Amino acid sequence: MARSTRSDQVEVYGRSVQALLNAMEFFEFKAHRVLAAHGIEPLEPEKWYPLPSVLDSFEDILKQVGPHTTRAIGHAVPENAVFPPGIHSFTSALAGLDAAYRLNHRGTGDIGGYHYHPETERTARMVCDNPYPCEFDLGLLEALYKRFKPKGSILLRIEHDGSGCRSTGAEACTYQLKW
Repeated sequence: MARSTRSDQVEVYGRSVQALLNAMEFFEFKAHRVLAAHGIEPLEPEKWYPLPSVLDSFEDILKQVGPHTTRAIGHAVPENAVFPPGIHSFTSALAGLDAAYRLNHRGTGDIGGYHYHPETERTARMVCDNPYPCEFDLGLLEALYKRFKPKGSILLRIEHDGSGCRSTGAEACTYQLKW
C-alpha cells in the first residue's frame, strides 16, 4: 500500500474481511493461507482484526493473484460489510460510503476515508485516501452501482483522475463517476 497510515491501533470487522474469502472462491485455500500468514486464522465474521494484518494480506493477494482479484474483493464488500441504514440509491450509497467504512473499522489510527463530491445529477467525484488498494476501491464503487443501479442508467464510467494514484505513492486516488 502506498499510503502511509498510523494504523497499528485500528481493527477491521471480520465480516468485511470475509469479502476477501468470498471473492477468492476459486483460490480459497490460497486465501486462507495468506490470511493465516498474517495472523488471521481462523477468520471469524464477528471478530476484529488488526488493520496492518488485513493490509498485508491485500498486498500479498495483489502480488500473488493480481489486481483482478483485488477488484473482485471490492465487489464482494457490499454483500459482507455493515452499511448504515437509509441507503436506498446509488447516490446515498456514495454519500454513506465513508460512514460504512467507519462502521467496519475501529480504533484511533489514521485510516483516511471516502470523500463524496456530487457534481451533477449523474456525475460525482470520489476521493479515496484510505489505505486499501486502488483496484479494491474501483471494485467497491462498481458493486455499489450494481446494487443500487440508478433508474435510466446503463453503465457506470469511472475515470481515474490524473492527479495521482496510491499505487504509485500518492496520498489519494480521485475518481470521476458518470452514470
